[in-house]
Amino acid sequence: MLLDRCSSPLFLSQIWIEAMLDRPSAAIAHKPWLGADAPQDFISLADVVSFARQYLFSILAFVVAGIVCATFYFATSDPIYSARTQILIEPKIPRNLQQQPAEVNLSLDTAQVESQLAVLRSQKIAMMVIDDLGLMDNPTFRDLDGPTIGERFRRAWMSIVDAGGFHAGNAALMDFFHRVLPWPDRMEANSPQLESERRRHAVEMFSDGLDVQRVGVSYAMDITFQSQDPALAARIANATAEAFVREQVQTTTATASEGIAWLERRMREVGDQMNRATRVAQEFRAKHDYSIGQDETSVAGQDLASSEGQPTHQITLEQLEVTADTYRKMYESLLAAYTNSVDQQPYLIADARVITSATSPKKASRPRKTLILAFGALAGMVAGIGFAVARRGLDRNVRTPRQIRRELGLACVGELPPVSFRRGGFGRLDEVLRNPDSSFSGSLRSVKAIMGLAGATRRIGITSVSPGDGKSTIVSNLAALCGATGTATLVINADDKSALANERLFSVDFNAIDRDSASSKDIGKQIRFIEKTSFYYFENDPSNSANLLVADNMEKLLGEVGSYSIVIVELPPFSSGAEGLALCPLLDGVIVVAQWGVTSLDQLEDLTQTLKNTNSSILGVLMTRVRTVSAHRYRKRAGQAPR
Repeated sequence: MLLDRCSSPLFLSQIWIEAMLDRPSAAIAHKPWLGADAPQDFISLADVVSFARQYLFSILAFVVAGIVCATFYFATSDPIYSARTQILIEPKIPRNLQQQPAEVNLSLDTAQVESQLAVLRSQKIAMMVIDDLGLMDNPTFRDLDGPTIGERFRRAWMSIVDAGGFHAGNAALMDFFHRVLPWPDRMEANSPQLESERRRHAVEMFSDGLDVQRVGVSYAMDITFQSQDPALAARIANATAEAFVREQVQTTTATASEGIAWLERRMREVGDQMNRATRVAQEFRAKHDYSIGQDETSVAGQDLASSEGQPTHQITLEQLEVTADTYRKMYESLLAAYTNSVDQQPYLIADARVITSATSPKKASRPRKTLILAFGALAGMVAGIGFAVARRGLDRNVRTPRQIRRELGLACVGELPPVSFRRGGFGRLDEVLRNPDSSFSGSLRSVKAIMGLAGATRRIGITSVSPGDGKSTIVSNLAALCGATGTATLVINADDKSALANERLFSVDFNAIDRDSASSKDIGKQIRFIEKTSFYYFENDPSNSANLLVADNMEKLLGEVGSYSIVIVELPPFSSGAEGLALCPLLDGVIVVAQWGVTSLDQLEDLTQTLKNTNSSILGVLMTRVRTVSAHRYRKRAGQAPR
């Protein structure tokens, strides 16, 4: 009953359609064999090592690309030289504040030093240096933005031409570069600027190259200037320090001059008031007449009378004398201050002095080749790892036994490394006999042992998702391995497009066989013994009525070959149709072959789900052409263990 249902075309078509419809959602569907309480997988050291081995060349390619880009950058960049000078600022803290707590003094020091730093970075200092050195007309005074991408490619090409001597066609290529790429010198030549724009641009370039920093918590400040010309960098650094000192003197002198001028004006005003008050008092004393001079005394004593709230007609001689004496004292005080200011003006000095002069640097400070190379390699490695992680996340191909267990709920019965190829890319069909000590032969012997432990060594079917997964190689070598031990092994090839069908050693001449007898009970006469591989071989003929893809014919054949200890059936791949999978319930177990890094997990899930729908027994998945065998470390430990 089951065989009739499996051989029904309607049933096979239904299975095929369901598998194809469920295929897009296979990657995100919840696996029924994974319970809700299943523990989450953690990344182990073995996973990291496997990941690194798998994408090692991709990561190294990105690292090399990063190093190449870094080399291109500093090879086409202009060298930048840094010159440093140092000045010392004398603190100016008022005496009445010097006895304050340390926190107050530190706050005053910080504010004072920051003010001086602001002065050094100001536009006034920049214009003083630019005018002193004539930087606006100096061709070596340029910005530090570096060359454009077009200029960099031009320099790289010129370096290649000079190194290799490829001068042919260089003029035409350079003419193309000049016509296509906007060179900075051409842009500056074609765009005339006003004087104000030139000065503004010069100040911006000066600010970009200037760096002023405080040395620790001291009153010393470092003035550093960067330029493409080392001598110019030293000159500008020294000129900046001198301009700052000169600005300090000029500011102090201007302040003192303004104070002296104010004292002069104030002395003249107070002197006139003192003379007028003295003359009024003398005239008042000489006449002894309180009524005389009311008009004149009102002018001299107007301020005093108004301040005391008294009318002007009540002014006495004593008040006039006090007013004259007050103006005299004010005049004397202003005269003393004026004299002191005039005497101290020649001795005005700045509050800063240069303690270290800049010299022309011998070595460029930029670009830092070692740092740039390290950064390029690090950036390339990060990009390579990111690319590998993204590729690994988007990769839905079979790569590890852990994937098979987690995604499909099946066991991985073996991992076979790649073998040498011949004839259209198929592996050697007798690799276990040619190289019995190879890694491939050892892995296949482990597969045979696992099959024996599973108790399914009587009738075994082997299928795959698509052609070229190494199914025929597994069938031939597994049968040869069993036949080499003296076990009667029969290989039934139900796939007319397999490598066994195309191999001359295994091909059967159906023209030399009586088709009437082949369709009768003498079908076993088509079985041939292959001496080279020590197993028996039977090939299907899909053109006659005894087509083995029909479940009844396969059941009949399996009944006639009961004398063989092991029967291995090579089934058609899943991509050729689901009708070949109708034979799987007749077998004791089915091994699914998946090619490492090529077979999709979604396609493999469709195949295994179809086998489960036909109530077939799946022994597990066998991976072929595995680059990194996960069981290698276990075999290595076993080989190093004491015997």
